[in-house]
Amino acid sequence: MTTPETEPDLLVRRMTWEAQGVLSVELVHPDGKPLPAWEPGAHLDVLVGGQVRQYSLCGDPRDTASYRIGVLNEPSSRGGSRYVHTQLRPGQRVTVSEPRNHFALEDAPGYVFVAGGIGVTPVLAMAREAARRGTPWRLVYGGRTRDSMAFTDELAALGGALTLVPQDEQGHIDLADALGDGGRGLPEGTLVYCCGPEPLLAAVEAACPAERLRVERFAAPVVERSGDDAAFEVECRRSGVTLSVGPDTSVLAAAEAAGLAVDSSCRDGICGSCETRVLDGTPDHRDFLLSEAEHAANASMMICVSRCASGRRLVLDL
Repeated sequence: MTTPETEPDLLVRRMTWEAQGVLSVELVHPDGKPLPAWEPGAHLDVLVGGQVRQYSLCGDPRDTASYRIGVLNEPSSRGGSRYVHTQLRPGQRVTVSEPRNHFALEDAPGYVFVAGGIGVTPVLAMAREAARRGTPWRLVYGGRTRDSMAFTDELAALGGALTLVPQDEQGHIDLADALGDGGRGLPEGTLVYCCGPEPLLAAVEAACPAERLRVERFAAPVVERSGDDAAFEVECRRSGVTLSVGPDTSVLAAAEAAGLAVDSSCRDGICGSCETRVLDGTPDHRDFLLSEAEHAANASMMICVSRCASGRRLVLDL
């Protein structure tokens, strides 16, 4: 796992309780300099507790002086959120990457946002941008309890159609109502953006036409693979190294074993840190991030999970 590179580290200026179990963290340049620009849907790779974790930006992109992320205290996490909640404090510094965006808000005549739990963080920035553009939007936001649902006052102030669905009061989100009969009842061109836990994403994917839907995942879903796991070679064009990738390893692991410096984080094909340009050959795409069109284009691949689909050889920009 590589460390996100930025100099200098950012300063934690403020931490705020946004809901039960949810802290927002405001980051600024220690010398007061402007921060790199970002757009709704972007996230930061943050080094917390010796681990790199991805957190969506939920502030205002027009504010170039600070970043804001929301962090859920997740008991089953691998330690990143626990570190933020129990050890990170204002005045400390953290290492972060520049913003990355694989969940960009595309131009559309209208939006339906569906959020579950801490999945509201990227949606908050999207709703703010839609309101700024004057584009119609509505958000259906589910959470375990009303007290656990963050940023509700900010969302209500934006003027869109906001529906809160606390599970202990109302049960699960009614997707047939939220999506207008599986997307068929939505106005022409309306896009659906969904972020939240895997059961919600899977339900929305089953109920909404793929061409209308954009999703972002917290974790890779469990799927059975039927692809070819045979060994193959990777020519790393920039470094002049040729890798042998065995059936039980990944391109990323082989590159690291050869001493190549490669950005990485999740190793599950969901964060985009290891996206690498394909110069020749056809990848067997196994990520959960690139769209079907991007898979078909074969311009890049996530080397932590994807393999070779033809010819037993790939040429990558490594």
